[in-house]
Amino acid sequence: MTATTESDRVRVALVDDHSMVREALALILESDERFEIVGQGGDRHDAVRITTELQPDVLVLDYAMPGGGALLAIEDITREGIRTRILVLTVHKSIHYAVRVLEVGAHGFLVKSSAVEELVEAIRVVQEGDIYITPQLSSRVLNHLLLPKRERVGIDALSIREFEILRILGSGTGLKEAASELNISTSTASTYRGRLMKKLGLTTTAELIRYALEQGVAR
Repeated sequence: MTATTESDRVRVALVDDHSMVREALALILESDERFEIVGQGGDRHDAVRITTELQPDVLVLDYAMPGGGALLAIEDITREGIRTRILVLTVHKSIHYAVRVLEVGAHGFLVKSSAVEELVEAIRVVQEGDIYITPQLSSRVLNHLLLPKRERVGIDALSIREFEILRILGSGTGLKEAASELNISTSTASTYRGRLMKKLGLTTTAELIRYALEQGVAR
């Protein structure tokens, strides 16, 4: 068997605001000679900077990060036309998270509870040009993705910003704090809240929180 040379290795960047998680992921990958860790960071801005400057083969990106989170980071990266493949890692097992990240331009979705068993395979799959979805969610996620957008209702009809406002407010966070987290003004956050509540038929904050919890999207 021929040993993997440095030029053959898959160059991977890790972005997660929890340093212990990054260290654990790095240990998994560094034990396999096929991979090389080329950069690490902790927020949305790090994700964009590292990907722009280093252009790794694969970016492993935590969903919930300071500075706006994975969806906005993916938007920024794809807007730059960078060819890095993106694998999103999250604690959330809701198919709505998977659908969102794949629609905005990610190439894989992996639940953190399965990372030890699936991380290497997930990176290999996305690096080779395919889409990776945690097996326990794959069939349901694909069914959602196949549904034409014009036929989507409820939570599936929300825009990216509306979905982010729903998941943040759904955890009991105030509007001002949600706006700060998404780097938007409070008035803009209020507009998104009004739109999502109209689409979902909600009238009070209590109803919004209950809905987010029932859908499994509250962070």
